[in-house]
Amino acid sequence: MGLILASGSPRRRQLLEQLGLTFTVRSSDVDESVSPGLTPAQVVESLSARKGEAVAQLSQPGDLILSADTVVALEGAILGKPRSREEAAAMLSALSGRTHQVYTGVTLLQDGRRLTGHEATAVTFRPLSPEEIAAYVSTGEPMDKAGAYGIQGLGALLAERLEGDYFNVMGLPLCRLGQMLSRFGVHPLEAAMAPQR
Repeated sequence: MGLILASGSPRRRQLLEQLGLTFTVRSSDVDESVSPGLTPAQVVESLSARKGEAVAQLSQPGDLILSADTVVALEGAILGKPRSREEAAAMLSALSGRTHQVYTGVTLLQDGRRLTGHEATAVTFRPLSPEEIAAYVSTGEPMDKAGAYGIQGLGALLAERLEGDYFNVMGLPLCRLGQMLSRFGVHPLEAAMAPQR
């Protein structure tokens, strides 16, 4: 059995490596449009499943496919990746001094069996000045990230409080993932405890 990460995200790759898992990366290129009216939780579950199914069609029997999708939501409205510096600044201004939610959908697929779930984390930003927003945008860090910030980078300076799984905000809720993997016979904690040869 091979574990395949159906994502090109360097952050997700880093988190799987942190768990000591051996895997290959096979990015999925799927249409990410969704039906209007879906909740953020429904959006990330739907997209994570779609990404996983696209990669599963190209995989070998027995392969375990892991896919994920993350969005930032403010009062139920989804903030995607900014398309310009101006849009990034507008997103950060909207998040300033307020609490938003980060949702990550996770899907595991193996031989026609599928398990999908999601995690939500509440993140509160401190009030940000226009100068701070401009300085952060100028670093370029916001440009490839949902909600225009990366909690694992300089974006850590913006968030004063988190309620929930920190790793979920990075794009992969490790606690939930570990529970899901165990249902497919993968136990990272037990593997870490095994005697080294």
